[in-house]
Amino acid sequence: MTDTPAPTPTPGPGPGPQDDASPDRPAALADERGTLIERLGIVVTEVSAAGAVGTMPVAGNTQPFGLLHGGATAALAETLGSYAAVAHAGPGRVAVGVELNATHHRSARTGTVTGTARAVHLGRSLATYEIVVEDEDGRRLCTARLTCMVLDAR
Repeated sequence: MTDTPAPTPTPGPGPGPQDDASPDRPAALADERGTLIERLGIVVTEVSAAGAVGTMPVAGNTQPFGLLHGGATAALAETLGSYAAVAHAGPGRVAVGVELNATHHRSARTGTVTGTARAVHLGRSLATYEIVVEDEDGRRLCTARLTCMVLDAR
């Protein structure tokens, strides 16, 4: 593994055309079409090695009892932490998740949730992020932690 400085890439805009760049929806870090990110309606709005921010609608991401599905919340958390880890990895390197945990504090039935990933550790071979998911009223729904291994790209 090499010590490559990490640039600050721009985030993917979530569902929709990948060339829809603006201050609110910058150019894509990755093509999200046809991915779980698109299916869940995740929109990534900020990405840097220090963290990432994104949103996800509750509608369409619920379990049979009408509550936001914990797996959808975990997917939002992993998406945000992974995007930030890729930014930390830099050119010629990749980041792969090796551990994700999530504690669900409360539920949501409607609206949009926002996830905010913040770096806990940025090392040469590991990057760890804490991701907080909140509802529209700023109430914490979930606290997650993602650790990614940083590798040279093949």
